[in-house]
Amino acid sequence: MTTPIDLRSDTVTKPSAAMRDFIANCEVDDDVIDVDPTVGALQDLIAELTGKEAAIFMPSGTMTNQIGLRVHCRPGEEFICESGCHIYNYEQGAYASLSGLTPSLVEGENGILRPEQLHGTVKADNEHFAITRLLCLENTHNRGGGRVQPYEHVEQICQWAHENGLKTHLDGARLFNAVAATGISAKQWSSHFDTISICFSKGLGAPVGSALCGTKEQMYFARRHRKAFGGGMRQAGVIAAGALFALQNNIERMSDDHDNAQKLATMINATEGLSLPGPVDTNIVMMDIDETIGTAAALAGELDTQGVRCLALGPQRIRLVTHLDVSSTQVQTACEIIKDTVEEVLAGSRNLTGSGAQY
Repeated sequence: MTTPIDLRSDTVTKPSAAMRDFIANCEVDDDVIDVDPTVGALQDLIAELTGKEAAIFMPSGTMTNQIGLRVHCRPGEEFICESGCHIYNYEQGAYASLSGLTPSLVEGENGILRPEQLHGTVKADNEHFAITRLLCLENTHNRGGGRVQPYEHVEQICQWAHENGLKTHLDGARLFNAVAATGISAKQWSSHFDTISICFSKGLGAPVGSALCGTKEQMYFARRHRKAFGGGMRQAGVIAAGALFALQNNIERMSDDHDNAQKLATMINATEGLSLPGPVDTNIVMMDIDETIGTAAALAGELDTQGVRCLALGPQRIRLVTHLDVSSTQVQTACEIIKDTVEEVLAGSRNLTGSGAQY
């Protein structure tokens, strides 16, 4: 195979020719001194789609999440989040180093929280305790295998949070995958949250960028924090244009990625030595590897030599992610390669000797 089938992440997508043309011809200006017109158009559109007053464009989802926390919390305060969430696991503890915050962890099932799990998690008003200020959810949930938080759970959890004086923040890096999977609009999902982070460089297929959405007052402070974090950008339309094109063209097709993920899930269920740790809701598939086959890293390394790229998330778990740069035919080919490889290993006709990428 001359072109690898890259299932490591939906962040590996390349701009299409149409997107590149749109980027090349976008109108730009200085977005620090004034407002870059393409950035402004993107911010207006994502604010409209999420039903919020305003939005701020930033380089990354880590920045939008961390500034979301900073908008709501002061140093020494805490936020409640699910123990497997991106904010806690994949953002280098920035909530502590940048804003002096502490997390209160609640363990979900494949990232899914039940409303009753939150009861009793708000600290008492006592000088010994951190003040509980914020509740964070992630939808869809990355480490949970792309799971969609049940809408009724989100509604009840956010209602409980607001009744208990907490603000709410959604890490909606893949919110439009939840939209595609459920038919529930981004505006309806977002209505329960004070701030929402949206990533454009995952399933939407833009090369870079995220946005934080909320009230005009919140975004005023978010812009100040963005400057302090080094996220003020000049002619930023050249990167915002890719995100704007993605919102205008790539939302409807995301269900194709979900269909392709189901092909992978079907293959895993039909292959001895492989299993799914939970349901496959969207475009992320977690594949558990029996120890009789070998380690996840070794299998990932072997698959890489055959043109299928994936990531080992743990000793016995591989993540496969579908996206707009892998076709249905390519996914079917990947299914055949994975199945054949595992069967050959179990039959003793193939050895796993390499080591694949880990994430």
